Amino acid sequence: MRFLVRDRILGIGDDWWIEDEHGRKVFLVDGKAMRLRDTFELKDTEGRVLIDIHQKMFALRDTMLIEREGEPLARIRRKRLSLLRNHYRVSLVDGTELDVSGKILDREFAVEYDGELLAVISRRWLSVRDTYGVDVVREDADPALLIAVAVCVIHLAEKEGEED
Repeated sequence: MRFLVRDRILGIGDDWWIEDEHGRKVFLVDGKAMRLRDTFELKDTEGRVLIDIHQKMFALRDTMLIEREGEPLARIRRKRLSLLRNHYRVSLVDGTELDVSGKILDREFAVEYDGELLAVISRRWLSVRDTYGVDVVREDADPALLIAVAVCVIHLAEKEGEED
């Protein structure tokens, strides 16, 4: 399954649609303005909130939290002791860890679980400007979670880039 994410509007307070490879709207990313922390909601086409994404307050390192139905689902942060700045760890509440690595700011990276590829995020396949694709490789993977992970990692990498 491939999803197309418009890149130019990744801002707090902005809303944008994520489409499938056939151009059908699948998810709405709702950027919440006027909040103390960066907050996004991933909604289905009916407006139901599937995933809530927000920045963890008072963390030593930038951390994004993902919740589903008000319950914690995952925590994302740059991997400690990584020589590469473009390596992030996704800690799921069940103890599972996903690794995200690649050229985050170039939108060329992968999400893996235990060495197995779950999703590839890339601009290479697309001719549409300011768009990247989230290609969910495994059929049993959760597309909403993987899209949320991509949005979080890009947001964290961009914030980190601003601080340099």
